Amino acid sequence: MLNEHKIPFTYRDYTKEPLSEEELRSVFSKLGVEPRALLRARDAKKHDVAKELDADALIAAMAEHPRLLQRPIGVLPDRAVVGRPIENLLTLASSDLES
Repeated sequence: MLNEHKIPFTYRDYTKEPLSEEELRSVFSKLGVEPRALLRARDAKKHDVAKELDADALIAAMAEHPRLLQRPIGVLPDRAVVGRPIENLLTLASSDLES
């Protein structure tokens, strides 16, 4: 979809290059959400991630098992957006063009 709108982007294959704990903390900060808000329930169950984990433990689990994280996530230096629905990515791109 970004290609259709001629919006430049860099794709990062999270399975080959997972986000570090520090990067995850930055993304959650930019999104303004707690890690639990982006936890994929099915994958959490598959990886036996307990519901009662605190934020730090959940971030560590997401760094170790990147499929636990909802995606895609569009990230700019000062903000981010979850691409579900995918059109959300366009809002991030359009707000960047307005700056």
